[in-house]
Formats: sequence, structure tokens, C-alpha cells
Amino acid sequence: MRLAGMPTPGESGRKTNLGRRFLSFDRQTQSLEDLRSGYDPLVLDAHTLKDLEIFETDSDAECLFEFCNFTRTEGGAKLLRKRMELPWCEAEPIRITQQSIAFICENREVFRKLPAYVVQNVEIYQREVLLGATKKNPIEFFLQASNVYFNHDRHYRSIVRGVQYTCSVIRGLCEFMAQEELEQAKGEIVPLLTELQELLSFAWVDEIPQQQVAGSSPRKIFRLDQVFRQQAKGVILRILQLVYEFDALVSLADATLEHGFTIPEVLDGDIRIEAEGLVHPYLDEAVPNAVNLDQQQRVLFLTGPNMAGKTTYLRAVAMALYLAHLGMGVPAHRFAFVPVQRLYSSISLNDDIHAGISYFRAEALRIRAIAESISLGHSVVAVMDEPFKGTNVKDAFDASLAVLKRFATKEDCLFLFSSHLIELDGQLVESKQISRSHFVAEVDGGKLKFDYKLRPGVSDQRLGVRVLEEEGVFDLLDGAK
Repeated sequence: MRLAGMPTPGESGRKTNLGRRFLSFDRQTQSLEDLRSGYDPLVLDAHTLKDLEIFETDSDAECLFEFCNFTRTEGGAKLLRKRMELPWCEAEPIRITQQSIAFICENREVFRKLPAYVVQNVEIYQREVLLGATKKNPIEFFLQASNVYFNHDRHYRSIVRGVQYTCSVIRGLCEFMAQEELEQAKGEIVPLLTELQELLSFAWVDEIPQQQVAGSSPRKIFRLDQVFRQQAKGVILRILQLVYEFDALVSLADATLEHGFTIPEVLDGDIRIEAEGLVHPYLDEAVPNAVNLDQQQRVLFLTGPNMAGKTTYLRAVAMALYLAHLGMGVPAHRFAFVPVQRLYSSISLNDDIHAGISYFRAEALRIRAIAESISLGHSVVAVMDEPFKGTNVKDAFDASLAVLKRFATKEDCLFLFSSHLIELDGQLVESKQISRSHFVAEVDGGKLKFDYKLRPGVSDQRLGVRVLEEEGVFDLLDGAK
């Protein structure tokens, strides 16, 4: 990559006053821009983003973005958010990102040398409006520099700081690039390193002193400022962008390490999800469970009493699948999946008085959104928590049965459907594509206990009245004045 108006890059591999040693990278690796433009993202609509609390929550708890955000720069955080807004939906880019994450995890100390702690200051320096010596003619250069030095102290001090920060970043990047471990780099890291190598090979890099510039002559400082903010401005800004790219990738790796996640296996073939030891990432002592959905059993009919773990399980599956499409680790002992094009959830719905949408209509519109995507031929995973509870039991039964039977016939899709309508099971026996699992509650010492373990089959427990008794609702009402 050569920018117009810049000096010719120095020879690759030569020694300099910075002690740079360039590594060799496989230039056949696809560039990051080509990778991003060549693949469509996994689509999550606004409701799914809210359901899974990816960028916001209704409480003070942290969202998934904050849970994964270990970036050290604002630019890195912005790129991490962009990644989380647009996960991959195809196997190749997911695998490429996985290779990057795995390499960073295995060589975490190598990436601690990235000078991310000062790049923000360099960007401020580049964006700031400062007087400086812009002329090339030596006499005009001297007159401009003298004017700033003697008459504009604030500008000069800002220039000194900016030059010092920029030199520190360049020196730090040269040290980072000299590490032999990077010769084995994989995935997205390779095109990032290749481009960074080219940017650091320009001749002006040799002008950067090895020590701090605070004690340098004003002439040297103004000369470096002229290079940084005029001749090499585009290069410097691009270098900062590459550091932000590294920062976002390292954050995904750090989240994988910090939370003890497992890198999933990306499968080929028909849509399916296989998981062992899956947990919700936010729970400290979560009970692990399994997931097994494929085209032979593409619908999970999930039952069990309130508070037994149905909703948490649905969220855990959807969040793990989402994280897997990002290319990072997931909260499971093992997780294997075939990527899909659309991920839908229908967990927390609300009516809309202003729009004239009742709760049941909101439920119907949610199912319609899923149906529209299926009708367009998209591969879909949909997670639905007790649909149709906004209407009477008979309507809810009929609607659930009609939807489940149709879901069971849709190829290249997977559905998780929780319900309290256990009577549906008798009507679904002929649908071989529907599997059944449930959670249970036990009574211990007169109190309800939950083990949150997924079991095969359908639950027939009905504990609504028991929960009200435990909460003392009837005692309060019976004793009310």
C-alpha cells in the first residue's frame, strides 16, 4: 500500500536506527476489506438484539457488548461494536476469525506489546487544529517555526506532546512487529500485519529518534510535526486504524480467555447445533446442559414449571449461537454448529398502546417476521418463549399447534419453542421432527427446589398455585382487613 506524495518505502528486512526487523507474511491471504465485502452478515433484528441484551439492558446489569469489551481504546471499542452488530453468517470468515482469536489466546504476551495506550492521544493530535511549520523552503520553514515557538506557546507544547506520542506509537509498533512469534500468525491477523509492515517501511520512519523527543531541538520537533501532520498524515491515521483493528480482535480473545469460553467447531452440511456443557454466560454457578438440534429433529418443544430454567436455557442457546457467529469462544464445554443467515428471538414482548398493537397482536407479528424470513428461503434459528400467552387457552393451544406443525416441515431451520401447554404433546406425536425436553421442580422441606437440568420428555408439573403459596400471597389476602 503506497500513498500519494509519500517517500518510497525502505527495503524490507534492512536494519534501521529503530532496530526494525521485518517479518515475512503470506501475501496471498485475503485482505480484511475483501473479507468483509465478500460475505453477508448474520441478521438480527432490533427485537432480537434487545432480547439477548447485546447492546442494552432494562436493568443496571452489563450488556453482552460490555461483557466482551476488553478494548483499551475508543477506536477499538467502536470496531468491536461494529463486529458485534455484523457477525459473520458463513463458515469461511467465521473460521478465519477463529484462527485469529486462537492465535492471540496462544500468544497473549506478544500482543501486550501493542502500544494501544497512547494511540488515542495521537488521533487527538492529528485532528487538532495547530499552527506549525508547513513550508518546505528552509528559510520559510525557519520563520514559521520561530513564530510558533516564540509567540504560540500552547500550540508548541501541543506539538511536542503530539510528536512524542506519535514517536512512541511508531517505536512500539516496530518492537511489536519484530517478534518472531508473529511469523506464525493466522487468520485476520495476517493482512493486518502485512499492511502495517508496509506502512512502517516508509523512509520517514527512520527519522524517528529512539529516545523521547522532549529534549530534542525545536527544529527536529517541527520537522517531525511536518512529516506527521502533512506528508504522512494519511499513513499515520491508517496505522491508528490498524491498531484499533488489533484492539477489537484482542478484546474478543480476552473475553474468550477471561470467561473460560470454548472455540466452537464450524460444521458443514445441513443446519444443526450440537453442544455439551452449555451455560448462560452471566451466571456464576450455572448448571450445564446439552443442545442437539438437526434436520431430523429441527424443533425443540420445551416444557416445565415457572422458574425451572426454560427462559434461561433459551437465552443461553441463542447467545452462544450469536457468539459463535462472531468467531469467538462460547460458554460451553463443546459447541458445534452450521452457520445460519437469520437469528430470531421472541422472549420479551410488549404491547404498544400508541400504535394500537395488543400483546397478542405483538406475538402474532413476531411469528410473522420469522415466517417471512423462512418464506424468503433464509436459513433461520428462532427461539420462542411461551408464545401466544396473550390470548385464551383455547386460542393459544390452536395457534401453537398450527405453528409447531408448520415449523416441523421447514428445512434449513431450527426452532426452540417453550410452552406450558403440555396437552400439545398428544397432538405432536406424529411429527418426527419435534423433540421434547423439560425442566422439573422438587419439593424439599415444603419448599420448591430447582436443579435446572434438562431432561427428555414433557413435564406435567403445574406449580402456579404452589408458588403463590410460598410467596405468602394467600396469607396476606386472607388476613387483609
